[in-house]
Amino acid sequence: MSKQSAQTQTAIDRLLSTINMHSHSFDDGTAHVEIHGNQVLNTTLVPGLKVEAQETSRGVDVDILVEAGTVIEQPVYFCFGMLENGLQHIRMNVRFGTRAKAHFISHCSFSNATQVEHIMDANIHLEPGAEYRYFERHVHSMDSGIKVIPKAKVQLDESSRFATEFELIKGRVGLIDIDYEAECGPHSVLELLSRISGRQDDVIKIREAGNLYGEYSRGVLTSNIAVRNQAQAVIYNELTATAEGAVGHVDCNEIVQDEAQAKAIPIVDVRHPKAHVTHEAAIGSVDSKQLQTLMSRGLSEDEAVEMIIQGLLRK
Repeated sequence: MSKQSAQTQTAIDRLLSTINMHSHSFDDGTAHVEIHGNQVLNTTLVPGLKVEAQETSRGVDVDILVEAGTVIEQPVYFCFGMLENGLQHIRMNVRFGTRAKAHFISHCSFSNATQVEHIMDANIHLEPGAEYRYFERHVHSMDSGIKVIPKAKVQLDESSRFATEFELIKGRVGLIDIDYEAECGPHSVLELLSRISGRQDDVIKIREAGNLYGEYSRGVLTSNIAVRNQAQAVIYNELTATAEGAVGHVDCNEIVQDEAQAKAIPIVDVRHPKAHVTHEAAIGSVDSKQLQTLMSRGLSEDEAVEMIIQGLLRK
């Protein structure tokens, strides 16, 4: 192993260790990509998956293609992280060919950094019959200097399916500003789910919008948010249905503790007599009956509150 490759492997191992993973955990049939800051450390691929990553003066450009008809059985792992302070800017273009199917798991780790700005600009296009499941987990330090700004434009062609989960429940949020917008073609399915826990003076901003313009398209936007201390959360969930048979639901649940503040703004816009969109928003403190039940079983009040919050975030 050369000096350079040894240094690279050390960086990969350090990055993966922050999410309790190691390079030897991946078998030969598992695709994985590691990006530290604006440096591409590794791309290990499988047939039917193409990833082209280019380091630029502005960050990293990543083009991902799952070729038509390809079904990737094993999850594809991405790890984006920074072991020190700085700016990470990822510009990502994702395309799934006709009837392509894959599940991506992305870990974004800033557990050792105190002043980080992570910007993600994504364009996602799913061709007819494609299925893309994406799970993104963030691991932050307990300092508040993290800024996470992910933005995505999603195009769903006929009978395609896009399901994403965003989770940030370890460490301080700092500032998170999510902006996802999707255009849904005929018989397509959109599912967006976020789980975020904020504390101290964390700020959570979420805007998720789905346009159900295709006949019999479906969309579900779900946000489970917990804020405590002086944290603030503002959630905008919007579904617009303009076609026959389009069906959607917006669901926002927020727990507020201490001096925290939360605002939920569900927007449903129906423009066809045979479309149907519903919404539900609930904001409140921890349920007192649940709290008393857990405390009667030997938990302290803080432990009981934490268990209830984790239950909300995991639902």
